[in-house]
Amino acid sequence: MAVLSIRIPDELKEKMKEFDINWSEEIRKFIKERIEYEERKRTLEKALELLKNTPGSVERGFSARAVREDRDSN
Repeated sequence: MAVLSIRIPDELKEKMKEFDINWSEEIRKFIKERIEYEERKRTLEKALELLKNTPGSVERGFSARAVREDRDSN
C-alpha cells in the first residue's frame, strides 16, 4: 500500500481530535468515491461524444409516437 501525506492547518487537526473517527479510512473512502465519480464522468463524456458524431438513425419524435401507438393498441 502506498503512503500519501497531506498538510492541514493546525486548527483543523485539533478539531479532528475531538471526534472518534478513523480519518485515514474516511480519506481513503473519499478518494475511492471521487475516482469512481470521475471515471463515470469520463465514460459519459466519451459516450456523448460518440453519439454526437453518430448520424441519427431515428427521426425526431419517433419514441413518443411509438409509445403512444403502443398504448393505443392495448
